[in-house]
Amino acid sequence: MKIVVTGLRGFPRIQGGVETHCEELCPRLVKLGCDMTVTRRKPFVREASPLTVYEGVKFKDLNTPKRQGLEAAVHTFRSVWYAFRSKADIIHFQAIGPSIAIPFAKLLGLKVVATHHGPDYDRRKWGRLAKFVLRFGEFCVARWADEVIVISTVIQNLLKTKYHRENTHLIYNGVNPPSTPINETDYIRQLGLKPRKYLLAVGRFVEEKNFDKLILAYAKTKYASDYRLVIAGDADHENHYSKSLKTIAKKHHVILTGMIKGNPLQQLYAHAALFVLPSSHEGLPFTLLEAMSYQIPVLVSDIPANKAVGLPADCYFHYNKNCIPTLSEAIERKLYNPISHTYDLTSYNWEHIARQTYNVYLRLSKYPLSHR
Repeated sequence: MKIVVTGLRGFPRIQGGVETHCEELCPRLVKLGCDMTVTRRKPFVREASPLTVYEGVKFKDLNTPKRQGLEAAVHTFRSVWYAFRSKADIIHFQAIGPSIAIPFAKLLGLKVVATHHGPDYDRRKWGRLAKFVLRFGEFCVARWADEVIVISTVIQNLLKTKYHRENTHLIYNGVNPPSTPINETDYIRQLGLKPRKYLLAVGRFVEEKNFDKLILAYAKTKYASDYRLVIAGDADHENHYSKSLKTIAKKHHVILTGMIKGNPLQQLYAHAALFVLPSSHEGLPFTLLEAMSYQIPVLVSDIPANKAVGLPADCYFHYNKNCIPTLSEAIERKLYNPISHTYDLTSYNWEHIARQTYNVYLRLSKYPLSHR
């Protein structure tokens, strides 16, 4: 089967939940027998000499304007045309924004799979027009995609109640638990940190992650002088929020690492005293699953997407717009009494997720599994 995947910036070394999802999933689908091509957005390609293949996955880099609101739309329509010209069996749309191009794909006679990663129109950064486009993309997923994958029960229920789309496939995001203990500490010591003496947050610098509230809540705790706060990530597009976040971080001596992956990020997870995710919007957060894979204490907002993970009650704090005092108290409680939990990650196994996705492709292509 020839599959074209679109809707992401690309990979490797490109931050974002959808990007991480595809970087893990696509090579596994190649091993199952798929001919996978991912269309990448040229402004985000990191390699000095752009890759054409990565772990069996082919890349098609397409020019797009690096302008928020335009890049995804232009890239996706170009990707649909590329899928048509290259005679793809299936085009797989990732996320609802790029899915506005599904009607175009259907007009060209392409078979469509769409993965709904979350209602992005709830994100505070979007204006009225952008929210309308995202809602229309969700409508296109529900109305015209041949097969729909959802990454959480929250999204599955949303499509049922809002669009009466019943035939969706619940396939979670995955996580790779460390195969061996991460004993190295050279990176965290470069940052001036000591094991178990810092709090960690990971993600893009966007408003719904509430990293500004986290900094202010941390600064109010009685442990601020004993524990450092580290935030790993950065903004895709520098804006007023990301600039103000960096200013607040500097004022309160918060360590900002920038976008990191690999061993440096592994060290930060492995030796953190507490992972904190105070977001107001998520699909199924990769960073939370990653923190859980290191079996470290976690503290997350009690929004539906986080609650769906099924953590023990002491791992949640009540989120609202004025949650800084509540978050500060919750951080103090977790640091004072660091209860150890063993998280069950069996539902988030990438090999199982790849097989489930492959079966969706087979169903759409009408190739019975026994004919592989």
